[in-house]
Amino acid sequence: MQIVRIFKRVVEWFGDLAGWMNVALIFVICVDVALRYVFQMTRIWVIELEWHLFGAAFLLGGAATLLADRHVRVDIFYQRLPHRWRVAVDLVGYLLLLIPWSLLILDLGWDYVRHAWQQGEGSPNPGGLPYYFIIKSTILIGFGLMILAAMARVYELLKGLSKWSTSR
Repeated sequence: MQIVRIFKRVVEWFGDLAGWMNVALIFVICVDVALRYVFQMTRIWVIELEWHLFGAAFLLGGAATLLADRHVRVDIFYQRLPHRWRVAVDLVGYLLLLIPWSLLILDLGWDYVRHAWQQGEGSPNPGGLPYYFIIKSTILIGFGLMILAAMARVYELLKGLSKWSTSR
């Protein structure tokens, strides 16, 4: 289905972006360490950039992790279940937990992010980053991507289940 391929490409693109954010984060941490221990100085904007990059990478990369089925789950019981039951557990998790909660976060987060943009919100710290509204926007983008990834996974699970049941 074409729309599912589009969802997957969008999620994967943001997953790649998150990977590059992690590379940038490593660089920024190295700069921070050098500033602190070699030059005995620190910069607020460097520290804030670290958590901005970490937060953005986490939020934007989570959906790609879900799409690749590499997310964290309690495997003690899951691995022992027959294939059909694992599919059922995944479908219930996506349809009754992940998608509704992600929609709730989008609904509740909309005003939070909109207000940050209207205010041009920046760091309250002297020398901090001026664009907090950008990092706050990744909340909406990340959970939107999570919904796209969950819908793609649901489609693939149902498609695989129908193939499995017809081949028996």
